[in-house]
Amino acid sequence: MISYRLDEEHEALRDSVADFARQIVAPVIGGYYERGEFPYEIIGRMGKLGLFGLPFPEEYGGMGGDLFALCLALEELARVDSSVAITLEAGVALGAMPIYRFGTAEQRECWLPELCSGERLAAFGLTEPGGGSDIPGGMRTTARLEGQEWVIDGSKSFITNSGTDITSVVTVLAITGGQPAPGRRPEISSVLVPAGTPGLSVGGKYSKVGWCASDTRELAFSGCRVPAGNLLGERGRGYAQFLQILDEGRIAIAALATGLAAGCVTECLRYTDERVAFGHRLGHYQGLRFKLADMEARAHTARLAWYDAAARASAGEPVKRQAAIAKLVASNAAMDNARDATQIFGGYGYMNEYPVARFYRDAKVLEIGEGTSEVQRMIIARELGVTDRD
Repeated sequence: MISYRLDEEHEALRDSVADFARQIVAPVIGGYYERGEFPYEIIGRMGKLGLFGLPFPEEYGGMGGDLFALCLALEELARVDSSVAITLEAGVALGAMPIYRFGTAEQRECWLPELCSGERLAAFGLTEPGGGSDIPGGMRTTARLEGQEWVIDGSKSFITNSGTDITSVVTVLAITGGQPAPGRRPEISSVLVPAGTPGLSVGGKYSKVGWCASDTRELAFSGCRVPAGNLLGERGRGYAQFLQILDEGRIAIAALATGLAAGCVTECLRYTDERVAFGHRLGHYQGLRFKLADMEARAHTARLAWYDAAARASAGEPVKRQAAIAKLVASNAAMDNARDATQIFGGYGYMNEYPVARFYRDAKVLEIGEGTSEVQRMIIARELGVTDRD
């Protein structure tokens, strides 16, 4: 019989992160958010807690856990704040994981120890200004081999963790071949670019609707030279690497979205117990009780979806369909719950001093980043065998 109960180790991890989120993050994160300031002190404490090393082996300073453990941490952090949660998600699932999955022994030993400790952060340079969901078709960044160096030219947009004081390396996807044959994808490879490399320019912080305490920037490359040995994995396999990494990344985003959805329930339960209107606490009114029931049902369903996908991924099973389902269901739950929570809070829900206002601002991007909801539906349909052929 299948059980969705956590074992003692995972339960202890969840409790530890939940306590950290309530005691350390919750009291101060609103200030960071309003100032648009990256929370270095919180991130440092997350590193000391071992969160950035959760899915990596102990030989690199990791905790020896798995994707499921990382997702548990993301859900608990996002119950309180999504900025710190996305910093962890991007730093691990998109930043360090490609180096672990595809790097040489030398590359792993060079980069992973500091990344696992949280002393440094890594970023993943994928999206381009004219690309969006069409990654291979919209890619214009190139990397040409000159002697023993890659020379990179182009730009990347919306790159998380790319401009902090502790960013150490960006994995850049670039076209490394000539003009492809009609109907064929270009040759795309992954190249490691250390922070501070001449020719790499880091743009200013974006003015964002949400995730205001996370770091998101544009990167520009102009004659940026790195050693030929900075190629990550096999030449021409960059797009395939991206697809593999993104499946796990979508599960991680689903866990984060579930945390936001659950956080909305928690805040509304507290508020409906305290707030009095027309002589009764808000919880007295059936309309609000029904709304809260729907919110909890969405969060519960989203959790079951990412639990299933993460458990399969941790067992080494293919998860493309399950990852897309989890991401679609959880991001919808986050958006719907954030909207309902704001409505329950009324005017106070529109005030940034209340967590539900942050939740509302943070929720929308979950339907966009790491594959839009439309892309998730395309993947699910394709995995079911449905195509556009007549």
